[in-house]
Amino acid sequence: MVRPRRIVLVRHGESEGNIDDTVYEREPDHALRLTRAGREQAAEAGVRLRELFGDEHISAYVSPYRRTLQTFRELRLDPTRVRMREEPRLREQDWGNWQDRDDVKLQKAYRDAYGHFFYRFAQGESGADVYDRVGSFLESLYRSFEAPDHPENVLLVTHGLTMRLFCMRWFHWSVAEFEALSNPGNGEFRILMLGSDGRYRMDRPFERWTTPEPYDLDG
Repeated sequence: MVRPRRIVLVRHGESEGNIDDTVYEREPDHALRLTRAGREQAAEAGVRLRELFGDEHISAYVSPYRRTLQTFRELRLDPTRVRMREEPRLREQDWGNWQDRDDVKLQKAYRDAYGHFFYRFAQGESGADVYDRVGSFLESLYRSFEAPDHPENVLLVTHGLTMRLFCMRWFHWSVAEFEALSNPGNGEFRILMLGSDGRYRMDRPFERWTTPEPYDLDG
């Protein structure tokens, strides 16, 4: 098995939905575009990633949403060194029906009280559902490492929640640890580096908005 030296996870740049949540009443989530600032964020990330990858080859997996595909394009990686695939299992969490704005606000309040991992949006997904499909993707990714010519780098262009759930699955974090973490900013990335001991370590942690409280405490 040829494991990659790096696994890089990139969150898409700022999208129309990040600056105006009323857009969901008019446009489906998967069709939302990057803003000008989002394109600039992706371009800045691309400068850093091209320097990181150098002349090495890359196996890229990109969420099929418009904003992630646009982000990948703005990275401007050398197409002769990149093998790119759309990967639906890396898509955003399905929020269900966003046309009823008042209902969305109510459901978000329920989610914040109930927990982001377990709460399932009406007609949508819970964080646990996304965790399951990320786990399915990881099984496919592991199998790809068996190819003797597998590239030195894996690149995932995806969404904030999906990034956290990928790392939760990879590093075997608890639900409480996941709940305490914030999404990375738009256009930010994290690098999982393969160490000499054969283990991957993340270059920098996700920010915490609270201290994890284990679920097995009494009270």
